[in-house]
Amino acid sequence: MRALAEEKYGRDLVTIARKAEGQTEIGTLKASFDKLKAEIEKTGNMHIHLSESIKEEVQKIEAFREHQREQRKKLEEIIEKLQKPKMLQHKKTIESKKLYEQRCKEAEEAEQLVGKKTNVTTSTHRQSEKLMIGELTLCFIFFAGLEKQYKWNVDQLEKTRHDWESTYRSACEVFQQQESERINILRCVLWDHCNLLSMQCVQNDDCYEEVRKLLEQCDIITDNNCFINMKKTACHPPAPIEFQSYSDLDANGGVRSVETKRLSVVLPEMSFSGYPEAGSNSAGSYTSAQQAVGVTEKYMVLYDFKAQEDDELSVSKGQVVTITEQGEDGWWKAWRDGISGLVPGTYLTKLSPQSCSTSLAAAQPEHNPIK
Repeated sequence: MRALAEEKYGRDLVTIARKAEGQTEIGTLKASFDKLKAEIEKTGNMHIHLSESIKEEVQKIEAFREHQREQRKKLEEIIEKLQKPKMLQHKKTIESKKLYEQRCKEAEEAEQLVGKKTNVTTSTHRQSEKLMIGELTLCFIFFAGLEKQYKWNVDQLEKTRHDWESTYRSACEVFQQQESERINILRCVLWDHCNLLSMQCVQNDDCYEEVRKLLEQCDIITDNNCFINMKKTACHPPAPIEFQSYSDLDANGGVRSVETKRLSVVLPEMSFSGYPEAGSNSAGSYTSAQQAVGVTEKYMVLYDFKAQEDDELSVSKGQVVTITEQGEDGWWKAWRDGISGLVPGTYLTKLSPQSCSTSLAAAQPEHNPIK
């Protein structure tokens, strides 16, 4: 029964392990689920193996019992063969004893009768006495034969009984030895059975300890990062959608260059205090146009940013920078203190014209921001 129970339990564990949840998990938690399913299946297989071991022990016990049964049967047959002659001889002895006692009583009665008749002196009584003495003599002769037969039966019964008792005593010793062997082997089998169950418990605990060790390595942050890495579409959020005027589009539908847009919206005569006056030549006009565009594209830094690449520019909160190019990927090219580089567009806010003029008058840059 225990072997069948262990086998059923093991097969149920294997079935559970193969149908367990956790297929949708990722990262360290998925590894823990996979380890748990593997250990459950391993535990189920160990229980199936345990049932096979128990069946082997049961087969050994059955073989031992069959051997003892055959040995007992042989001894019982021998005792039965001796028992039948003993019972038959006992019956003969009892019958001969009864007949012997009966003849003894008859002889005793006849002897008493002869003694009473000896006192009579008549001739008739003397003849009768002779006849009675003759019968008494025959009775004694027959009595002697019965006595001899009775003694012989008693001797044969004693001999048969002695053989039977000797064989019976040997059989009892064998039966006692069998019982000792039976108790000893059952004790050993039960001991081994308990060892198997105890070992199974230890192995089960070892399997689940492996799962616990893996669960200790399960990290929430790692699993979340794993999910992000698997599901992410880019490293940075998309740039905001900006308004594009029709006048900013070229003939092919593309966006005109920054320099073209700047020259189209800034007057050549525009200048600001702190900047050199624009000349009448074309170079001076272009410089004035660049300054005007720089004023309209002044931005203030909202958050500190530390450059991590060679083409990036470190800025601090509250600083004013000049944007010379706005990339579609969200990275803008900025200029500050004669240095240009890329900064995140989401870290900047555009200044109003009045704030821009005030910031320019206070800064008085020494270099032209547009190179």
